[in-house]
Amino acid sequence: MKMTKTVSPAAPARPDPAQLKLVVYPAPVLKKVAKDVTLFDPWLGAVVARMKEVMVENKGVGLAAPQVGLQLRIFVASPEGKGEEAKAYINPVLTDEAGSEEGEEGCLSLPEIRIKVTRFTKLRIEAVDEHGTPFSEDLEAFHARIVQHENDHLEGILLLDRMSPVAKLANRKQIKELEAAAPPQAKPSKKK
Repeated sequence: MKMTKTVSPAAPARPDPAQLKLVVYPAPVLKKVAKDVTLFDPWLGAVVARMKEVMVENKGVGLAAPQVGLQLRIFVASPEGKGEEAKAYINPVLTDEAGSEEGEEGCLSLPEIRIKVTRFTKLRIEAVDEHGTPFSEDLEAFHARIVQHENDHLEGILLLDRMSPVAKLANRKQIKELEAAAPPQAKPSKKK
């Protein structure tokens, strides 16, 4: 008689946080919608700490979990780009957006690409920290811009998706170089 084994759905991978590193376009995880964090444990704390390190190592002011290969709704941000000042935003919800302003943005996962993006100038964010404690903040100006950029990552939205046709043309060389350097499984499929 053959025994059948019940297989439960696979839990999201929990890699060693110390091994997390920056992933760049066209890594598939960057285009996926991230999943809510439901377990607040030492592993999550280590992931947040490593994300702050990766942000600082790459001279960034924000970093989202998909940028280190994790499909989780987490980002860290520090308008000064300092790890000790960086704050974790887990399962964030943006509300009360107001005003708008165009500004130049870059992205650690799209090196050497900078474009103009219109963002809200004020917003409220409700989130949870790495200990599971809920909090909210009213943000303005540059800090509000960072939060919107990082939140885009959690929705699978990249600066490429916000580029005008002119900006895509201007950055065509850098985009093609990133695609050419990607491993075969990460290369975007050619649309006809």
